[in-house]
Amino acid sequence: MVMIEDVIEETPTVRTLTFQSGLSSVLPGQFAMVWVPGISELPMSVMVSEKKGRAAFTVRRHGPASTGLYNLNPGDVIGVRGPYGNSFDVRSGRLLLVGGGTGLVPMMRLITFARGHITLLIGAKTKDEVFFESLAKRLLDEGTVVVSTDDGSYGEHGMVTDTADRLLDAENFDAVYVCGPELMMYKVVESARSRGVFVQASLERMMKCGVGICGSCCSGEDLVCRDGTVFDGDHLASNAEFGRTYRDKAGVLREY
Repeated sequence: MVMIEDVIEETPTVRTLTFQSGLSSVLPGQFAMVWVPGISELPMSVMVSEKKGRAAFTVRRHGPASTGLYNLNPGDVIGVRGPYGNSFDVRSGRLLLVGGGTGLVPMMRLITFARGHITLLIGAKTKDEVFFESLAKRLLDEGTVVVSTDDGSYGEHGMVTDTADRLLDAENFDAVYVCGPELMMYKVVESARSRGVFVQASLERMMKCGVGICGSCCSGEDLVCRDGTVFDGDHLASNAEFGRTYRDKAGVLREY
């Protein structure tokens, strides 16, 4: 059990909750299961904190559990177990990190582990939903932050996948890392693979146990919580569900 120390308003729909925990040293890509008392439990990527010995969760209000977490205040208590899952294969050189929405969270932790020239691409629907830009610039020893908004209200105008294509054409990257909405990740993975660039993505699936027992997070032959959440592009190319289908809370296969 941990106590929330600070709540940071990132956007009108996104907040970051910081707390003191050993999770401050988890590897980029790993996640924790978070219990919101009286509501439910949900998987969360572990956000970096600029305060020593602190970790954080960045949450967008959506369903009952995420909204319950979003509504917590300093002094409130949550249950945390983990970390679970694998982590990114951190390579050196020229790296492209692509984050959409709260998919930026593992990208921010990856920045603190990576070595080389990093280009961080932030995707958002509109200017009001852009966050972590200033923090990323503080964390980057050597690199660039590029923002892309769907409506063109800030940064580059257009889908983040189009900006990723442009960057991949303009520079020779040694590796690409991506997290966010699955259709976005699918396009970035395909773009990188078509150019022969090593790429990894962190998948999001319905997770109930976090340790590979319940099977709720299956994607093709993989249990995302146990075998992932990080998978490389070649493995994802062999997964008939990636970027095409997902499973709802009842385990029913749905199309994107």
